[in-house]
Amino acid sequence: MKDITTYLVGGAVRDPLLGLPIKDRDWVVTGATPADLQQQGFKPVGNDFPVFLHPKTGEEYALARTERKTAKGYHGFQFHAATDVTLEQDLARRDLTINAMAQDEQGTIIDPYGGQSDLQQRLLRHVSAAFAEDPVRILRVARFAARFAPLGFQVAEETRQLMQNMVAAGEVDALVPERVWQETVRALSEPAPERFFEVLRDCGALRVLFPEVDRLFGVPQPAQYHPEIDCGIHTLLVLQQAVKLSAAPEVRFAALTHDLGKGLTPADILPSHHGHELVSRQLTTQLCERLKIPTRFRELAEHVAEQHGRIHKALELRPKTFLKVLETTDAFRKPERFEQLLLACEADAKGRTGFEERPYPQAERFREVLATCQQVDVQAVIQAGFQGVQIKEEVHRRRVEATREILGHLDIEDE
Repeated sequence: MKDITTYLVGGAVRDPLLGLPIKDRDWVVTGATPADLQQQGFKPVGNDFPVFLHPKTGEEYALARTERKTAKGYHGFQFHAATDVTLEQDLARRDLTINAMAQDEQGTIIDPYGGQSDLQQRLLRHVSAAFAEDPVRILRVARFAARFAPLGFQVAEETRQLMQNMVAAGEVDALVPERVWQETVRALSEPAPERFFEVLRDCGALRVLFPEVDRLFGVPQPAQYHPEIDCGIHTLLVLQQAVKLSAAPEVRFAALTHDLGKGLTPADILPSHHGHELVSRQLTTQLCERLKIPTRFRELAEHVAEQHGRIHKALELRPKTFLKVLETTDAFRKPERFEQLLLACEADAKGRTGFEERPYPQAERFREVLATCQQVDVQAVIQAGFQGVQIKEEVHRRRVEATREILGHLDIEDE
């Protein structure tokens, strides 16, 4: 008779110990073969190693396995799954001690690597030296730091040093763009995404993966507008404010990239950053292309990078300038995205030391103008006899007039 045992593992064990709800249940099976599980109706889904879906719950069950490093990068592994692989051996290959706990069918927690102690000490600590074999684990540590920052978690010193050694050894260079973005977008949805980038910077990985962001640190800005002075610190403060304003990772990513151009400002004009908006847009485009970031993230981030300066001046703009911004950002066809743009700009305005609670009437001004312009009836223009390009011109003219009226700019010369 085979001694087949099933254990609950990972976050489903960790999170209840932190008082958090369980999101997903993952299981490890010892003493079994793929045939054993398939005979019970489990469906195989893993190509690299044996993972199966439960026939009723759809939860993942993986055969206990070990792994051996065979080449650089996170693809360079050889897995071994067999009936003689123990639970402790399977847990040993995991990244962090807090993720290397299991629970048996009686509810007893198996914790061979001190995960419960590290939970109590609020430490993110690697399980073994094998951590250094997989560069994705650097991204995962940074992501867990972003998730558990509100609970006071810190990266253990020995883990931080190991991550620095991995970066120095070139392991991070082997990461493929898709995996970098996969971990990044998950981190952007965590409670404290700025911690993701702080941890990457601390170990040197930010310079490799996000050089556009890394070079912002140490670049000064005018203290009267930016009491925090440092462009990198400002970027992280903006990201913090974006979290308060929106759960959308697109808005948070746009907050991260809005000032990338300041990292290339010529030294002789510092701390001024005249014209940084267009450079920021160009660098945002390059970053998105390099990491193969989805279009909805790229387009919003590009518009925020290019337009945030104009949005900030909403209380001073002339009617035609309002229309230029609305048309350039395609606000009439994509008002939801324009609302996200306004939120990112508000995060920028509030992401400065001492400015966190200041109102941002510029956003409401743009909302008022957009709502007013949306009331211009295109069908009425067509029925009035306008044709072809005249329709677009007349709609534009009527929107400018409507904007002038709502703003009270009757006595101002248009640009």
